[in-house]
Amino acid sequence: MKKFLTIGAFVGLGGVGAHSALAQAPAQPETQPIAVAVPSPAPSDEQSYRRETVYGINFNTQGGLIGGINVRSSRVLDDRWLRFWSLEGVFLKSPKEETVTNPYTGGSFTGYKTNYAFVLRPSFGVQRVLFRKAAESGVQINALLSAGPSFGLLMPYYISYDYTAAQSGQFRNEDTVINEQYDPAKHTVGGAIVDRAPFFSGIGGTKIVPGVHLRGALSFEYGRYRDAVAGAEVGFLVEAFTKRLITLDPSTVPGAADSNALNKQFFPSVYLTLYLGHRS
Repeated sequence: MKKFLTIGAFVGLGGVGAHSALAQAPAQPETQPIAVAVPSPAPSDEQSYRRETVYGINFNTQGGLIGGINVRSSRVLDDRWLRFWSLEGVFLKSPKEETVTNPYTGGSFTGYKTNYAFVLRPSFGVQRVLFRKAAESGVQINALLSAGPSFGLLMPYYISYDYTAAQSGQFRNEDTVINEQYDPAKHTVGGAIVDRAPFFSGIGGTKIVPGVHLRGALSFEYGRYRDAVAGAEVGFLVEAFTKRLITLDPSTVPGAADSNALNKQFFPSVYLTLYLGHRS
């Protein structure tokens, strides 16, 4: 009987010890769910760049063979709108200008011209994407609207005048030839004008005429790669200055009674710009 009690007591004590050991064992942490990273979708063509810079050559109805050059820097606002600034420099040419050739020297100059006319146009505007091209092909169409100040630059037009030949009527190597601003009243067209002087001869006498401009345009953009851009911009520009840009002397031009017949203050024009650039 004692033997059975001893065994029972031992079993009881063993049960208590086991229960105590289980009570003292540290609790196992609960299993946490594993977070799986889901890859974000690849950026679309609209989101793949934030800035765009292009450089262009301008052709317009108020200029010569090549009207000028420009640069434009744009910043993306969202998938349809961009904000930009641009700087353009163009050459203005009167349709009444005529080239005269000296039959004795073979030199040429522009008759009755007294100033070159250039315009610097800083602009600020917005661009709206109308039709977006595919990522690496197709044509994108944009609408642009911009405005800003205009700075008309009147640089004196210089010719080389032979004062000796003006008196003797003969051109010789030892003649006195002076480069000076063309004055049609003083330098007769059929007289002793040898040739036009070097282009920048009169740069020191340049005068500034302020004005304003407004333009609207459509651009047709093509590019095989996301970081490169090429295209053409076609638009209409209106520009006005605080006074007329005097390029031709009205006092000596046949049929021109006053400066209004030759020189303008308001310049509407249609233009085409071909451009190349990059995105980042």
